[in-house]
Amino acid sequence: MNDLRARFSKVLARDEVYLANHSLGRPLDRMAADVQIALDLWYSRMDDSWEPWLQEVNRWRGNIAKLIGASGPDRIVPKTSAGQGLRAVLNAFPQDRPVKVVATRGEFDSVDFILKAYAHSGRAKVAWVEPSSDEAGVPLFSADAILGALTPGPGLVVVSLVFFGTGQILQDVEKLIAGAHERGWLVLLDMYHAVGVFPADFAAFGADFGIGGSYKYLRGGPGACWLALGQTVTDDFHTLDTGWFAKKNTFGYERSDTPEFAGSGDGWLESTPPILMPYQAKSGLEFVLEFGVETLRKRSLCQQAEMRSIFRKRGIELFEPSDPSRFGAFSLLRHTRAGDLCRALKEKGVNVDSRGEFVRFGPDILNTEDEFERAAAVVAEALGSSPGR
Repeated sequence: MNDLRARFSKVLARDEVYLANHSLGRPLDRMAADVQIALDLWYSRMDDSWEPWLQEVNRWRGNIAKLIGASGPDRIVPKTSAGQGLRAVLNAFPQDRPVKVVATRGEFDSVDFILKAYAHSGRAKVAWVEPSSDEAGVPLFSADAILGALTPGPGLVVVSLVFFGTGQILQDVEKLIAGAHERGWLVLLDMYHAVGVFPADFAAFGADFGIGGSYKYLRGGPGACWLALGQTVTDDFHTLDTGWFAKKNTFGYERSDTPEFAGSGDGWLESTPPILMPYQAKSGLEFVLEFGVETLRKRSLCQQAEMRSIFRKRGIELFEPSDPSRFGAFSLLRHTRAGDLCRALKEKGVNVDSRGEFVRFGPDILNTEDEFERAAAVVAEALGSSPGR
């Protein structure tokens, strides 16, 4: 464990209990050195830097494909945000009529906002699926309810594999995707809170698209995101979110009046890519691949159980799922003023966040039992002075 913590000495120098790992993952010390490599290439090689820069982009695409079970690096399209990936898919549908979309009320704000903006402009017609049940007041979504909202296609289902507000893992994903395909719909999975948390095999799910990124569990910071293309997405399906890197012969500089797209995911690339991104995300991604998602998942479930037990001894009842394997990498505390409680906790050195009426506590492999004890004491004190459960 000491060797592990030595890899994170810079961020661990902060005097706090960091339990917002589900929000912004803690970077390795090595990350700064990796970024410096990209900068040194720029200083020393100028325009000759493009070859190693693009090699690093393709290495990153390969590692993401390996992590999520995509069929190859060419099925991973670099994006600066998951929302950018969603827009690329929406802009691949015919422009002469609104895109039919079914999404849930549990989607992340970026996805929710983009869909509402498209609907407001007449570019999409969105049907919203409400939660169909709950467990101890935590709303739950079901594949059957989503399928029930589908009219004859074509259209696009947009749904999270793990819901950001509650950590619920959507069950029966394969059933949902198969049923959507039978009705003529495509499916986009938001995998942001799943990748790096538990083994998530994109190809096995059979989804048409996936979006995600490195901001959270992959410790790669903002801007290192991706759109994954399933095998159902053929080379004759393209997006208007395009640019010269999507050309069949990127550096040939032909100027045909008819766009000739590259094959596979390369045809979904845009213009000149951000070259610092794969360097910034490299150490975190390789860390997850090194440890293995299965190992990290087992550790996460044990830590959450330990944290809930310690909190319970202080009279703090975190949400205890009947089946913890059906939830992601954070635990919940209901509070009517969740945002205020988070701010009070942060002032006392416990860094967490909130979504709606829930405070989210997300331990990671670096957190210790002593930190859980310290956090529980601070939370108990804050709840005593600010009741609201």
